[in-house]
Amino acid sequence: MNTPELLAPAGTPEHLETAFAYGADAVYAGQPRYSLRVRNNSFKDVAALGAGIERAHELGKQFYLVSNIAPHNDKVRSYLRDLAPVLEQKPDALIMSDPGLIMLVREKWPDQPIHLSVQANAVNWATVEFWRRQGISRVILSRELALNEIREIRERVPEMELEVFVHGALCMAYSGRCLLSGYMNHRDANQGACTNACRWNYKQVQHGHDQTGDLIATCGGGDVQEVAPKEILLEEPNRPGGFIPAYEDEHGTYIMNSKDLRAVQHVAELAKMGVHSLKIEGRTKSTYYVARTTQVYRRAIDEAVQGKPFDMNLMDELEALSNRGYTEGFLRRHMPREYQTYEQGSSFLGTQQVVGTITGKDDQWLTIDVKNKFAPGDQLELISPAGNIRFSANVMENRNGQAMDYAPGSGHIVRIPKPANLPQTLEHSYLTRLLATGD
Repeated sequence: MNTPELLAPAGTPEHLETAFAYGADAVYAGQPRYSLRVRNNSFKDVAALGAGIERAHELGKQFYLVSNIAPHNDKVRSYLRDLAPVLEQKPDALIMSDPGLIMLVREKWPDQPIHLSVQANAVNWATVEFWRRQGISRVILSRELALNEIREIRERVPEMELEVFVHGALCMAYSGRCLLSGYMNHRDANQGACTNACRWNYKQVQHGHDQTGDLIATCGGGDVQEVAPKEILLEEPNRPGGFIPAYEDEHGTYIMNSKDLRAVQHVAELAKMGVHSLKIEGRTKSTYYVARTTQVYRRAIDEAVQGKPFDMNLMDELEALSNRGYTEGFLRRHMPREYQTYEQGSSFLGTQQVVGTITGKDDQWLTIDVKNKFAPGDQLELISPAGNIRFSANVMENRNGQAMDYAPGSGHIVRIPKPANLPQTLEHSYLTRLLATGD
């Protein structure tokens, strides 16, 4: 069986270190101005990128640079100028989507490996073969593909490396090609400025038809006709007066909020197909998210390669993360309701909450930099690159040795008794509280 690469997001140097500590083989981070996460990227200059690339190579890992916007003319003009000093840092590949920019890079730097971004929407073997003939070394397949389609692409174009998303947010548009943010907020998602308008909380507004047949709000009065029951007018609470019509058909009403992708149960099958890389989405997520997802998918890959049966506990471990509900995406056929969550626009809290990071230890105590409230008697789990342990601390004290009834939250430092079977190294470790039903 092929051992696929585990590829994790690195929006900051801390995310990079966390991903590698928990078993990632490679990370991806955005090029300033030219990736789809320009507003959430700590690698804002050549020096920061160079340091990240150097660190990855020190560890024997890979660093891929995301350069996948759909550029307008002004960015085409500046692209090669801005890319030149970045390529001097020797990223292992560029992740690109625009054919014009790919052409320019291939002409100027013919030996630079290029991975085709998911934004290019490769959904069939002929497209993959086309890009192979253009010198592309890897194609990141569209999220809209089923397992059997991925298998056929692998069989028909065996020379091409394939990468598949296995975890993270799904977009309401086709592999992220979204106009909603630009239409509503004048921030172009395809230029890296997405406002995630598909995730907002909308409410239904009383409405009717005006003389032209358009839906309008009736709260201000006016000459309106009674509206058909299958039509809905929505309003986002933070933008009063910004009304959006939605139409219901026999399948339901589409409110755009996709569930999150979770495909850990398909890791073994993807590995058997010969998929080269399994990718975790989430350059804007927390370091805890990177730690937890990387740890789970690392174990899933290793156990699949060893021929072990799939452990359903891995599904439960991912429930510890905040999520919008999980779906397998398009890997298998599902009913439409299994893709969308209509009840809640924000993330569910998950079964665990991060309460702190481990900043030190001695013979008796663990020192915790508190992030969220917890108290003696809570059921806790320590997450570390060397493994996880569950325990309960019966006492707690502050840095001066004074007893505390609880840790109030962020900004506090507390100590709790050191549990048994503590891993030797606690770098990049997290403390979580197991949540009871109703928390």
